[in-house]
Amino acid sequence: MVLSNLVPFRKGGKDALAHYRREADPFAAFQRQMNRLVEDFFGETGLKPFGAGDRFAGSFTPTLDIAENDREVTVTAELPGLEDKDIQISIQNDRLTLRGEKKAEHEGKDAQHYVVERSYGAFSRAIQLPAEVDDSKAEAVFKNGVLKIRLPKTPTEKNKTKRIEIKHG
Repeated sequence: MVLSNLVPFRKGGKDALAHYRREADPFAAFQRQMNRLVEDFFGETGLKPFGAGDRFAGSFTPTLDIAENDREVTVTAELPGLEDKDIQISIQNDRLTLRGEKKAEHEGKDAQHYVVERSYGAFSRAIQLPAEVDDSKAEAVFKNGVLKIRLPKTPTEKNKTKRIEIKHG
């Protein structure tokens, strides 16, 4: 054991003492552990913490709304800044997959500055469909950055719903 490791502060005066106090504070230590825990969790799963934007490459994930009625399943995806040629839709084994690539570029000029920011990133989002659909009759419409996919249910799926009577007992 090295004796200098036991000395709370060395040359450095007040900054070293403040560092020692910060390290000895149990609440600060708890805060550091929680920060590491959250960073480790979100880093391993690919999820984003709340408030994380989609400004940098690879972090864009489209938001989806999924609705179902007795005739069809409707999926709505928000894809701002994309064009229909940038998006691929596929269905396989009752699983709908959206893929694409987002390319964003911002250019700003004034008398003294010239700024160009670019970000690129591919995305993929797959969902298990809640019902069996007839993929040959599927329709997709892309307008104003919103993709709406209508997937009609198969005739057998439409007839699966059966109302169960409740008896007083």
